[in-house]
Amino acid sequence: MIRSVLVPAAAALLALAVLSQPTAAQPPGGGADPLIREGQTRKVSDHVWVIPDNSVPMVPNVGIIIGSKATLVIDTGMGARNGETVMREVAKVSRNAEIYLVATHFHPEHDLGAGGFPASVKMIRSQEQVKDIEEFGLTQRDQFAARSPLNAELLKGATFRKADILFDQERMLDLGGVQVRFIAMGSANHTRGDTAIMVQPDAVLFSGDDAMSGAPAFASPYSNLAHWLASLDRLDALKPKVVVPSHGPVGDAGFIAGYRSLFITVRDRATALKREGKTVDETVATVSGELTPRWDRGRVGGAIRAAYAEAR
Repeated sequence: MIRSVLVPAAAALLALAVLSQPTAAQPPGGGADPLIREGQTRKVSDHVWVIPDNSVPMVPNVGIIIGSKATLVIDTGMGARNGETVMREVAKVSRNAEIYLVATHFHPEHDLGAGGFPASVKMIRSQEQVKDIEEFGLTQRDQFAARSPLNAELLKGATFRKADILFDQERMLDLGGVQVRFIAMGSANHTRGDTAIMVQPDAVLFSGDDAMSGAPAFASPYSNLAHWLASLDRLDALKPKVVVPSHGPVGDAGFIAGYRSLFITVRDRATALKREGKTVDETVATVSGELTPRWDRGRVGGAIRAAYAEAR
């Protein structure tokens, strides 16, 4: 198993980030339980199916990509019970015996359902994602479990699955007539180990938390606005026709453009206010008040604080 090593300073910063902002990027789903729903899997392109999150917090959009010889699953749901649900949905649309699994990042609803997958499934991770797991361990699992009895039940005994396939910056996988590109987004977006997945023949991008309809969460002590902006350029260069985010509705490259516009606005205003002598708290209050109602004011505080810290 991968070691769980906790670096106190960074872990404390991560815990503060997690506790100070909403868990999911979408609006609350009416208090619904964080369970992946069966019978709702839908086809979004020739080779791509999605189990939608229905805008329920702590539930991800799960991807199923099917080639002629193998199937890839993207994200797991929270805990083995959700992972088992995903596998039942996979069996409805794919007969492939060879199955791969990847998490867009290491947060519990994306990664800690792997225990519900068969042992034969091959786990793919970036080196940076492994670093997140080694540094922060199961801290978030315990935080999520403390939020409700159901969360505690779902996450009891949940742990990270060891990588069968490791990659550094990028890796290609042939599922049989379907080329999938895995991209490590670098060390400073939503998490250090954010992974984007591009289904090349279908031009479908799984963007993780790096481009969505909801406000971005700077959920890592390593999160950096300038780096995230550069990452958006990388995603845009892929020219996706469909973008499946970690949370919320499926859309298109407008998610990337929306985040870019937000980050540029936040960067420019935070820089100007810092030069005027405003404190970081004053800057957060001013800039969040200036943003359109589209962006959750509490959640964008992380982006504003990052921009203020990076401003010169």
